Amino acid sequence: MLAREHIEIKTPDQVRLMRRAGLVVADIHAALRKAVRPGVTTAELDAVCAATIEADGAHSNFLGYYDYPATVCVSVNDEVVHGIPGPRVLKEGDLVTFDCGAYILDGGEQWHGDAAFTTAVGGEYASASDRLLDTTTRQALWEAIAAVARAAEGRTSGRAARLNAIGDAVEATVDRALAEAARQGRPEARLGILQGYVGHGIGTAMHQAPDVLNYSIKRKGPKLRPGMVLAIEPMLTAGGPEVRELDDGWTVVTQDGSRAAQWEHTVAIVPGGVWVLTAPDGGVEGLAPFGIEPRPLPERG
Repeated sequence: MLAREHIEIKTPDQVRLMRRAGLVVADIHAALRKAVRPGVTTAELDAVCAATIEADGAHSNFLGYYDYPATVCVSVNDEVVHGIPGPRVLKEGDLVTFDCGAYILDGGEQWHGDAAFTTAVGGEYASASDRLLDTTTRQALWEAIAAVARAAEGRTSGRAARLNAIGDAVEATVDRALAEAARQGRPEARLGILQGYVGHGIGTAMHQAPDVLNYSIKRKGPKLRPGMVLAIEPMLTAGGPEVRELDDGWTVVTQDGSRAAQWEHTVAIVPGGVWVLTAPDGGVEGLAPFGIEPRPLPERG
């Protein structure tokens, strides 16, 4: 008989601590968005991340993690995840993903936040393929968060009320995007969903149970319930899903050279809904198109 994986269930006060960590990650993202431009090196952007973490009185959960040498993963073009910052100079039209996190200490325990975003250097996509890739990945993230919110609100049942809802939402988003591209006269458009890299639970450690898959499976996943906190992070390519790891032992690139994108938020399931801990507004803007309002926990009296 297989043992069930242990999922850490947080108290409301622990979720509030994770919100503090999430806001540090939001500050990092804001600083990186301001700093990224043609001519900047990825090492300079790592320094921006490190300085923000220090200014906020937090700690990097990437630096030193299994000997990772930086505070942020900077993945450029065909690099899918875990790109190591260095002397590379960004160019106009590069598609860059920043994946980073931070933790705060409380009572000797770490409380983590983790989030990622993709952006086009210079503000303009180099191609229609880049636009489709990035916008679909971001949409898949919010579709997945909305699916979790509907489950938390008690509006769904069966697999839609379980962890499976996330992978189902990502797959459905990709299918709709490709169908729409075909209707617009672009039947050659491609999108691949990574299967070897997934989201995860998060809390007193950056990576915890359960694995959060970005694709549908038949196996019945755990039921979504208050106190679960998940790092939801769809990762797509503009080609096939096959990847390989470079000799640096970290950087993962697409096998076919196609570009990649990743979007991620740390999401807490709270009574009656969700709270997007790494979004400055808690998820208001991202969930509004679905008619859903986030449920931030009130401050302690």
